[in-house]
Amino acid sequence: MTERTSRTVLLRGGSVYSPADPFATAMLVEGEHVAWVGSDGAAEAYADIADEIVELDGALVTPAFVDAHVHATAAGLALTGLDLTGCPSLAEALARIAAFAAAHPGDGVLIGHGWDQTAWPEGRPPTLAELDEAAGGAALYLSRTDVHSALASTALRALTPGLADEPGHTAEGPLAREAHHAVRRTALAHVGSEQRRRAQRATLARAAELGIGSLHECAGPDISSEDDLAELLALAAEGEGPEVFGYWGELGGPGRSGVETARRLGAVGAGGDLFVDGAFGSHTACLHVPYADAPHTGTAYLTTEQIADHVAACTEAGLQAGFHAIGDAAITAVLDGVRAAGDRVGLARVRALRHRVEHAETLDDKSVAAFGELGLVASVQPAFDAAWGGPEGMYAQRLGAARAAALNPFAALLRAGVPLAFGSDAPVTALDPWGTVRAAAFHRTPEHRISVRAAFTAHTRGGWRALGRDQDGVLVPGAAASYAVWAARELVVQAPDSRVAGWSTDPRSGTPGLPDLTPGRPLPVCLRTVVRGRTVHQA
Repeated sequence: MTERTSRTVLLRGGSVYSPADPFATAMLVEGEHVAWVGSDGAAEAYADIADEIVELDGALVTPAFVDAHVHATAAGLALTGLDLTGCPSLAEALARIAAFAAAHPGDGVLIGHGWDQTAWPEGRPPTLAELDEAAGGAALYLSRTDVHSALASTALRALTPGLADEPGHTAEGPLAREAHHAVRRTALAHVGSEQRRRAQRATLARAAELGIGSLHECAGPDISSEDDLAELLALAAEGEGPEVFGYWGELGGPGRSGVETARRLGAVGAGGDLFVDGAFGSHTACLHVPYADAPHTGTAYLTTEQIADHVAACTEAGLQAGFHAIGDAAITAVLDGVRAAGDRVGLARVRALRHRVEHAETLDDKSVAAFGELGLVASVQPAFDAAWGGPEGMYAQRLGAARAAALNPFAALLRAGVPLAFGSDAPVTALDPWGTVRAAAFHRTPEHRISVRAAFTAHTRGGWRALGRDQDGVLVPGAAASYAVWAARELVVQAPDSRVAGWSTDPRSGTPGLPDLTPGRPLPVCLRTVVRGRTVHQA
C-alpha cells in the first residue's frame, strides 16, 4: 500500500470552492486533511511551513468528484478494447468487429461493448451469421449500450451449457434476461486475472484524469464475480488511484447468502445492481403499461416479498441495501418492499441506513414522496437523459413522447428532499463528471433541470452522503483532502430560474461560482487530482 503522506501543501492564487469562505483563493493541506482555506494575503503566514507551494495561476480547486455507479472491469475493457459506443451504423460496427478480431487472434473470448441499433440507419442489430463472419468464427461477447442484452457469436453460445433453455434466448438475435447473464458469465470466466487487473487500472487511471477521487463499484453474481470485486478492492487499497467502495448485488434474507457474501468481500452494501428489472433499450425495464413499440411490459426479476426480505435482512445486519430499478412497476415493487420491511423491523431503522435505488428513472409525484418517506437515496445517471432523452430519442421510441418526458425528474426529487448521488454507470455512459453535471443542469425536459451548484453537489458530496459519510465531499478545515484542480474559464452561477441566477451572481449572496457549462462550451480540464493528500493525477 502506498505510504500515507504527512506533507504540508499550500495552494494559492486561484479560486477554492468552499462553503467555509465563498471568496477563498488559497488552501492549506496537512497530510490527509484540509487545514485552512482563505485569502492569498492570509496564506502568506503559511508559506514558510509548507513543504510544497502550488501556484494555481487562476485555476479552480474543488472537491474531487464521486462516481456513484461504475463497473470498473467492464469500463476498462471498453477503454482498452472493442468499444462501439457512438458507432454510426451496422456496417461500421461489423467493420470494427472484424478489425478487432483480426488484431486479436487466439485471444480466447473477445469482449466488446456499446452497440445501439436505435440510432443506426439499418435499424437492426447484426444477424448471427453477420456476427460470426465479422468475428472470424471467434467466441465474441458484445454487450448492448445499456448492458441488459448482448450479441453472442455461435462459438460463445457453444461454450455456454443449457443456453437454449434460458429465458431471453433467441436463436438469431440478441440475448436478454437469464440467457444474457449466462453468456456474460461464460465470457467473463475467460478473462484472466492479469487482463482484469489491466482493465481495472485503466478505469482508475481514467477516473483520476477526470478529477474523480472515489468510485462506487456495483458488482454482483449476475454482473461480474466475487474475484472481480475482491481484486478491484485490493488494487484500490494500494493507494495509487481513486478510492473504491464496493457494493455486492445478491439477495439476502431467509435461505440466501447475499448479506454474508457482501460482508466477506468487504462491500459497504448489499445492493448496487441487484436487478429488480432491466433497461428501456433492451425492452426489459418493468412497466405498469406496455411499451409503445412492443406488446409487453418488460421483465420483473424480483418480487415485493423478496425485496422486503432483503431490506429487512440488511437492516438487521446494519448494512445498506440497494436495488437496480428503472421502470415504474419495478420502482413500485421496491417502494412496497421497503415499506413492508419497515413494518417488520421499524421504519426508523430502515431510514437510518439510507438504502439506495439505482437509476430510479420512472417516478411520479407519489413515488418521489415515497422516496422521502422511506429515506431512500436516488443514485441516478443524468447522462442517460443526454444520450436517450428528448422527443426523438430512444426513450420516446420505447415509451412515447409523453411518458418519456416524465423520466429522470431530478428537480422534483430535490424539492422532496431526496438525496441525489450522481454516477455514470460506466461503461453504459462514459466517465465524464462535468458532462454529467451539465446533463442535469440542461436536462432535455426543462422542468427537470436543477442548478449547476445542486448538480455539482450531487456528484461530489452526494456520493459521500450515499455512503453515510456526511462530513466528506467539501473543502473545509478538518475535511479529507480529496480535491481536483481545474483549468477553467469564467466562474458563474447557473440555475434554471434566472431570478435565482441573477441574485446568486451578486457578490452580496456569497455564492461561489463554478465553470460555465452551457452546452457547446468546452468543459474544464483537470490539472491535478488528490485523494486524501496523495496526488493520483497530474497533467
